[in-house]
Amino acid sequence: DYKSLQDIIAILGMDELSEDDKLTVSRARKIEKFLSQPFQVAEVFTGHIGKLVPIEKTIESFKQILEGKYDHLPEAAFYMVGDIDDVIQKADRLAEELAAQ
Repeated sequence: DYKSLQDIIAILGMDELSEDDKLTVSRARKIEKFLSQPFQVAEVFTGHIGKLVPIEKTIESFKQILEGKYDHLPEAAFYMVGDIDDVIQKADRLAEELAAQ
């Protein structure tokens, strides 16, 4: 479970985790970031345009992240986006920026 793994990571680092535990941590972090969707009421504080994502789409995307469908996408792509399509677009942008360097 992610909570107990956080203590191990804090003390020993990610390298000491099993591959399964690393995958659990990766997915949990992506879910945490994904659920930090930019809300319209927070635009003033975040500088991100608010997005309205239907709860059904959020739940379906959550399940897909948990199942590993998006394991190949970087964690940074999940932060302050609307729906999973926004995640994919952000991941593509990040890849393009990295390739241009």
